[in-house]
Amino acid sequence: MFETFKKDLNAAMERDPSAKSKLEVILTFSGFHALVNHRFAHWFYNKKMVLIAKALSQISRFFTGIEIHPAAKIGKGVFIDHGMGVVIGETAEIGDNVLIYQGVTLGGTGKQTGKRHPTIKNNVMVSAGAKVLGNITIGEYSKIGAGSVVLKDIPPHSTVVGVPGKIVKQFDNKVSDLDQKLPDPVFFEMQKLRHRLDNLEAQLEQQTGINQHKEYKESENA
Repeated sequence: MFETFKKDLNAAMERDPSAKSKLEVILTFSGFHALVNHRFAHWFYNKKMVLIAKALSQISRFFTGIEIHPAAKIGKGVFIDHGMGVVIGETAEIGDNVLIYQGVTLGGTGKQTGKRHPTIKNNVMVSAGAKVLGNITIGEYSKIGAGSVVLKDIPPHSTVVGVPGKIVKQFDNKVSDLDQKLPDPVFFEMQKLRHRLDNLEAQLEQQTGINQHKEYKESENA
């Protein structure tokens, strides 16, 4: 366990340029605190002392703003940057050297039982606000863009963005058939309204033209 603490500490030093010393990380980094607390809670959980494990988890949540279920499996060298609002579910599995930013959810969809949370492989980055939901796997060295919602398996070395998440790069090469702008529902609604307005204007113009022609004929007959 203490070897794991050391790797987590080194990960914080390597990945956060604001970290000036290991002592600073130990004393002030909430992401590191949450991981340390989780290691102890997970140990108690594996020893069938579930109440103690969940109590430690809730205490950690209160002080750090990071909620990790004590049953979640987390590898070595993981770094949670800032961390406020991070939620990691019961059956989630996180590999080694994973980077997680604030507001990330590794959760379920509410429709599954058993293994219902994601598996994050080694060396993955999950950016701020991303939601990775369900019993899915995120492949090694993949990157999940900020605010993305991922609902399907992602192969290794992929970059994912959007709602729902789409692969835009693999092995640093663009995926051409998915190289598109994110959907903008407001834009689409405006397009529909404009199309309808054009139709109404055309109908009005046609009706107005017929009426004017009728009035002209009536004036000629008079």
